Amino acid sequence: MNGVFMRCFISPAAIAAIAGSLGLASVTQAQWTVTNLNPSGAVGSYANAAAGGQQTGYAFVGGVLRASLWLETAESWVDLHPAAATESFAYASDGVQQAGYVVVGDISRAGLWTGTSASWLDLHPARAAQSVALAVGGGQQAGIVIRGITTSASLWTGTAASWVNLQPAGATSSYAYAVDGVQQGGWAEVGGVRRASRWTGTAASWVDLHPAGATESELRDVAGASSSDPGQQVGYATIDGVSRASLWNGTAASRVDLHPANAASSYANAVLGEMQVGHVFIGGRSRASLWTGTADSWVNLHDLLPSWFTSSEARSISSDGVNIHIVGWGFNNITFAQQAILWSKPLGTAGCNPADIVGIGGNPPADGLLTGDDFNAFIAAFIADDPLADVVTIGGLPPGDGMVTGDDFNAFIAAFAVGCP
Repeated sequence: MNGVFMRCFISPAAIAAIAGSLGLASVTQAQWTVTNLNPSGAVGSYANAAAGGQQTGYAFVGGVLRASLWLETAESWVDLHPAAATESFAYASDGVQQAGYVVVGDISRAGLWTGTSASWLDLHPARAAQSVALAVGGGQQAGIVIRGITTSASLWTGTAASWVNLQPAGATSSYAYAVDGVQQGGWAEVGGVRRASRWTGTAASWVDLHPAGATESELRDVAGASSSDPGQQVGYATIDGVSRASLWNGTAASRVDLHPANAASSYANAVLGEMQVGHVFIGGRSRASLWTGTADSWVNLHDLLPSWFTSSEARSISSDGVNIHIVGWGFNNITFAQQAILWSKPLGTAGCNPADIVGIGGNPPADGLLTGDDFNAFIAAFIADDPLADVVTIGGLPPGDGMVTGDDFNAFIAAFAVGCP
């Protein structure tokens, strides 16, 4: 992602408050569907991750915090809690595996599930006091391991014996919150300062993303890295006493400030292509949030919830090629409990206008969204006289005519300004 010419794809009409009855499991407004995932009988619940049509988190059922899996409805709830555990928590999913930890005795043990409680796989390293898996992706798992009094960012590849200590030289503690198969993200405390940190598989690979002027920073998610591309990272940086949602592209200097005007603080928790999700504090309350690369693109997802939800947070975002899925939780002021929430929206109709030429990640086919990927792909194709930029005929009407001309350029710019429905 180049971080230029980003465009919000959500209609302002989608940001109207939803009215509904207490009996509704889900409500729909301007293409957004909001689903309460709290299982029947659960006192409360949290959804931490979305991937491949799955949502993972935990629910308080029968007096026990239980690792949980959903398939887009409260009724689909799957109890992942292993029989020997006293508590269990799922924090991440790649659509196949779920990562988290279980408490056995007084020990937290990092591990993996593949959709059932019986599938639990223990990743707890030898001689560790505690361990927690916080992320899964690309065949890797990331989290923390505590040995003695030291908490260290950690990486696994599917077994307890595969554990790698990511803590960089000079750090007193560190956390890894995210992994995409190439890079890991989190923080390391160096010189008494918590510093946004990126790794590529070893402690020696540590890259300090802490921005100039910040007193604290963290990465909460990473995506899209390859051997030649650092990909994206999101989290926050505290500057002048304010925590500010932030987006990076592999270096401290690349940081983009996502902090909305009038917010007291903000945090970006996850990234997918041009989209970032998290939460902001306005009027003393947390608001689930969505951005598309700039502070001005901020969308208040909390306003899509019924009025009895008084706060909310978005934790993860995914796409199944048909819909965008955002998960998190909201505080239900009637039940006085946090409840897992799923926000869903169709990607749109591919080819909804001539400017929609690529999908998330910058590759064809179109996906029904207009983002910076479309703009950047068009400009590159136009310069290269690539047929991808042939969006209209002479006279400015689609489809293309086999020639890349000024008509294509003018039509693209006009269409991009209009957006997709």
